[in-house]
Amino acid sequence: MRTGSGRLRGGVMRAASALWLALLPGLPAAAAPESVATALVVAVDVSQSVDDARFRLQMEGIAEALEDPSVIGAITGTPGGILFAMVTWADRADLAVGWRRIASRADAAAAAALVRATPRQAGEFTCLGQMFRTVAAGVLPALPVPAERVVVDVSGDGIDNCTDAGSLAEAHAALLATGATINGLPILVPGENDVVGAGAYRAPGYGLLPTPLPQERTSLEQWYRAHVIGGPGAFLLAAAGYGDFSRALRRKFVIEISALGR
Repeated sequence: MRTGSGRLRGGVMRAASALWLALLPGLPAAAAPESVATALVVAVDVSQSVDDARFRLQMEGIAEALEDPSVIGAITGTPGGILFAMVTWADRADLAVGWRRIASRADAAAAAALVRATPRQAGEFTCLGQMFRTVAAGVLPALPVPAERVVVDVSGDGIDNCTDAGSLAEAHAALLATGATINGLPILVPGENDVVGAGAYRAPGYGLLPTPLPQERTSLEQWYRAHVIGGPGAFLLAAAGYGDFSRALRRKFVIEISALGR
């Protein structure tokens, strides 16, 4: 007959064994959820118009948004948190911060530290179409777990100036075909991008032949509505200059993570 002390010793041994297994590398004590509600890609323009000061304002703005109590509240109110990645883009698009789960204040602080430590990427042109292709072909397929909703949050202060209109539309359609939603955050800088779309320019890949910009004169917000945003629930929220970037992004994050109507 087994005594009470024998049962106690057996229970302690089983508990100790379970703890030992949980502490082994690669065997977490509790498995992470197999999916998340939202996977968020922040795609940031770092082209020639973005000097060092503007680059730092963008990186600090993203970090501050991740650390904001309202954003953390939206994240922690979602079972399993979110998946987060950051892409910087100019002549090419680079995955600056790879996919990571954010489910707590500590997770958000760790992601914000990575954003702040991101070095500035060299680049001259605003190759939006190239960024669309990179996200569709390289970033989204690398999602570590499925996401119910994928959001690509695009910010910038200019229109694409290295892709012809047909190729840009194809790249945009290919990204939307993945099921992603593309939201826009145009950065409006008075005296610099009040009017866009008129004139011509020279871009990489086209030699010395000028590739015409759209001939209609329009605002950056209208251009983003026509060529950037798309997908279920897509919306645009402009920043009134680089100093307003952090405020605008915080608001966007809460809407995107909470899946709220604008």
